[in-house]
Amino acid sequence: MLGPHAPAATAQQLAAAREARAAYRGGLVAPTSGVAHGLVQANLIAVPEDWAFETLLFAQRNPKPCPVLEVVEAGRVEPRLAPGADLRTDIPAYRVWRDGELVEEVADATAAWAEQPLVAFLIGCSFTFEAGLADAGIPIRHQELGSNVPMYRTSRRCAPAGRLSGELVVSMRPIPADRVADAVTISGRFPAVHGAPVHIGDPGSLGIADLGAPDFGDAPEVREGEVPVFWACGVTPQAAIMASRPPFAITHAPGHMMVLDVPDAAYAA
Repeated sequence: MLGPHAPAATAQQLAAAREARAAYRGGLVAPTSGVAHGLVQANLIAVPEDWAFETLLFAQRNPKPCPVLEVVEAGRVEPRLAPGADLRTDIPAYRVWRDGELVEEVADATAAWAEQPLVAFLIGCSFTFEAGLADAGIPIRHQELGSNVPMYRTSRRCAPAGRLSGELVVSMRPIPADRVADAVTISGRFPAVHGAPVHIGDPGSLGIADLGAPDFGDAPEVREGEVPVFWACGVTPQAAIMASRPPFAITHAPGHMMVLDVPDAAYAA
C-alpha cells in the first residue's frame, strides 16, 4: 500500500499515462511494456462478489506473483491509483472467462462488465521495474523487438485459497550473464511488483519444456552469453481461473496492462 509520503508522478508522467489510457480507450491494442516510462503498471482480475474473498486470500497467500496494489469494490470502475480512468475501457485488451474457459478477447469490456457486479483487483506488474533495468543499461529484449514478453506456466503450485488453486506463471527476460546480479538487485527493490527473480537459468527446473513455446506472449530471442531469468508473473490468477473454473471473470490480456498514475519510486523498498 502507498504511504502518505509516497512520491507523486510528475506532470509529464501523468500526461503520458493519460495519453496512453486515452489511446487504449480509443481502440489501440498493443503490449504496454515501456509505455509511460517510470510509472507503475498493473494486472487486472475482476470476479463476481462471491469469489472476491477467495481471490484476495489467494493473492495474500501468494504475494510474489499476486501483489495487490488496489481492490476496487463492486459498482466502481475508477481506481484510486488512476483518477478519471475506467477499468472497463482503459486497458488495451481484455479476456472474458466463463467456467474457466477463455471465450473472447476484446478491446472494451464494458458489455461483459455489465453482466453482474464485479470486484476488481489490480496486481503489481514486472513492467514496472523494467524502467530500472533499462536505466541501468540492461537490455529489455521484447521492447527491442516490439514483441510481448514471454510467459510460462510452471510446475510450481501456488498455495490454494478456498475454491482457487493453480500453478505459478513466470515471465522471462534474457539477461547478459555479467548483468544478472544487477537485474536481481534492481528488481529486488520492488517487492510490490514481483521483486527479485524466482529462478535463474535452466527452464526445466520450473517444468518448462520448451523456452521457445511460451504459454502467453511471444517467443523469446536468447542470444549467446545471455541467461534466461524468470520472475513471478501477474498472469498467475489466469492460470488459477483455468484450473478452478469460476463461473465468470474478466482479466487483462497478458502483456496488456493498466497504466497507473503512480511513479515506480512509490513502491521502491
